[in-house]
Amino acid sequence: MTVSAPVRTTHPDTTAPADSATAAPAPSKPAARRRPRRNDADSMAVASFVLGLVGLLVFNLVLGPCALVLGTLALARSTGRRGRAWLGLALGAADLIVLAALVTADGTVSWSVGG
Repeated sequence: MTVSAPVRTTHPDTTAPADSATAAPAPSKPAARRRPRRNDADSMAVASFVLGLVGLLVFNLVLGPCALVLGTLALARSTGRRGRAWLGLALGAADLIVLAALVTADGTVSWSVGG
């Protein structure tokens, strides 16, 4: 009488055997669709800079805090564009300072040209 070894089958999504306890689960997203975290941080740094710059002219009540948050997140995620993130933080703070100056000067939250 001959004894044969059990046949191991493979799961269609993985190369490891289906009955193996160490089979790695299939990734939820293909690797080609994922963006590295550093690119996200670089985008946040640029967005922080742009929002802070635009916030000096319009919507400083909204854009200033957004610039502060994005700049902080970009620095926390170690962006390659640290200068832009720091400028975004500085411009976001300047937005809030301009807002405070406008409210103190004439009680409004918007620019007024020509009295």
